[in-house]
Amino acid sequence: MTWAAWAEGEASAIRAAGRWRAPRTLDAKGPEGSLTDDDRAVVSFASNDYLGLTAHPAVIAAAHDALDRWGAGAGSARLIVGTRPVHAQLEAELADWKAMPRAALFPTGFATNLGVITTFAGPGVLVCSDELNHASIIDGCRLASRADVAVYRHRDLDHLAALLRDRGARRALVVTDTVFSMDGDIADLPALVDLCAREGALLVVDEAHAVLGPELDVPDEVEVLRIGTLSKTLGALGGFVAGSTRSIELVENLARPYIFTTAPTPADTAAALAAVRIVRSPEGAALVARLRGHVDRLRPGHPSPIVPYLCGEEQRALDAAAALLDDGLLVPAIRPPTVPVGTSRLRVTVSAAHTDAQVDHLLRALTGALGTVPAQ
Repeated sequence: MTWAAWAEGEASAIRAAGRWRAPRTLDAKGPEGSLTDDDRAVVSFASNDYLGLTAHPAVIAAAHDALDRWGAGAGSARLIVGTRPVHAQLEAELADWKAMPRAALFPTGFATNLGVITTFAGPGVLVCSDELNHASIIDGCRLASRADVAVYRHRDLDHLAALLRDRGARRALVVTDTVFSMDGDIADLPALVDLCAREGALLVVDEAHAVLGPELDVPDEVEVLRIGTLSKTLGALGGFVAGSTRSIELVENLARPYIFTTAPTPADTAAALAAVRIVRSPEGAALVARLRGHVDRLRPGHPSPIVPYLCGEEQRALDAAAALLDDGLLVPAIRPPTVPVGTSRLRVTVSAAHTDAQVDHLLRALTGALGTVPAQ
């Protein structure tokens, strides 16, 4: 079979399953914009820009200043000549924000998980991963071929404890999302910390979506690596890991996605630096409070800005998403293989940049599209 024939066959199979997808171009700065295919005005409830910082004047100005000073790109990998002063400044700010001694930047959050997991998951290591972890964690575990990998049931700490007890002489690494990206639920961080402390396991937590918490208290007796992204709460692009000095030095010396790729652009790095300083300020606290209020209007007490509305069958999710789009609201349907068969859903994500009127519109439209808005 030729490669062309193989590619055609794969495409046909995806189409036959009703799961063919293509990028959708949204011309927008903030939640409001237009879909360029049909010039349709929409309000997006699908972005990860949780605090609206992509359009914050201080963030934009910082990116402009970095472009003027250093140009569009870093021109090299970090360990050659790609490191600019702004990279070190952002790493210091992130380490302080996460209450850890050091931090290291990566081009994306996806690359961060690949780099961190493959750095620490070598021979003689058992990696324990929550079954609903992000694809980047799953792929990091797959790349850690010299380690043993066990998947524990979602948030099932008894299952995890059993895996850790039965590991024999192997060192253990536990990896989990803090906020799970398709369900918007959270890991039990205090219990995970206690379990890893008892078992001497390294705990790796991906806090990409944890704009509303939960907070992580790191005691001295447990080794923790905190992974984050610059592209969600901070509204820029990139990823980072914060941890002990020695752990971060090992990442810088062993993580292939860190060593063998061009450094994050100065503009993205400067934008993220401005954004994290906003997040740590009274203005940032006010943005978080506003986001909290929006979430509570959709689902009181829900722990994250990711609010799923389960539809079950794929077609019902697609029909609901189409009805919302006809009402001027962009809420894509999430379906297999992203989520398990029978759990297709609308995945609403809210931002502090949304207005109260836009959230009102969403609530009315969800009721119309779904018949009712269940308290899931």
